[in-house]
Amino acid sequence: MTINLRNNPLSNFTLGFLYPFRAGRFIKSHPMLLKFIIIPFLINLVVFSGAVYWGFAFFNAIVVNYIPQGDAWYWAILTYFIWTAAVLITMVLVFFSFTVIGAIIASPFNDILSEKTEELLTGIPNEEPFVFKVFLKDARQTVLDETKKIVIFLILMLLLLPLNLLPGGSLPYSVLTVLLTVFFLVVEYTGYVFYRKHLTFRDQRRFIFSRKFLLFGFGTGVMAVLAVPFLQFLCIPLGVVGATQLWHDLSRLDESSPTA
Repeated sequence: MTINLRNNPLSNFTLGFLYPFRAGRFIKSHPMLLKFIIIPFLINLVVFSGAVYWGFAFFNAIVVNYIPQGDAWYWAILTYFIWTAAVLITMVLVFFSFTVIGAIIASPFNDILSEKTEELLTGIPNEEPFVFKVFLKDARQTVLDETKKIVIFLILMLLLLPLNLLPGGSLPYSVLTVLLTVFFLVVEYTGYVFYRKHLTFRDQRRFIFSRKFLLFGFGTGVMAVLAVPFLQFLCIPLGVVGATQLWHDLSRLDESSPTA
């Protein structure tokens, strides 16, 4: 597919939003990628199952055993609000533990998936022989980089949290957390391409902001996939393949553009 960027931000946003879903069709038409997806999928399945189990254990231990009891009407209202808050907190804890731990553990396999996707897109195979020691070294560095990104993301999320304590701060907090999450998802999934090509975060940042509406659409598309129950298991491979397709299409566009 030849990417067709326009000056219309909405069109570019929509185009970027569709990339994670296009990735699903690409994987379906190239089943050889499935062997690079199955390991991260199983990892995420185990992590998610563990997170759900831990979430229920947390809910039962903290909430059910300590919830206030009473026959008065205000106790019923208080109980309702406590249960609602507890369910939401448990869901957030499960979501972040699944997202964070799954992304860190699966990151070395995502790097390989991005590489194999680019080989299919360009038709140029990687001639370097597989060396297990090199794989372990690269995997270690990938995990470290992934951990750093996630720690920075969580710190920024915590810094935004006090906004909720200010009058009228809920709306700015909600908007900023969504924007930060979308930006993190863009950095996360395009990062595999940049790391493999030995490019810096400055290069990645320049790439993102030069096509901000397109990339913001892509990050929003990934977040939409992540929000759908059970489909979130496939979010990571769809994000990795979609980001690699996006990079490839933009590279071809830059090569075909006339230079001044």
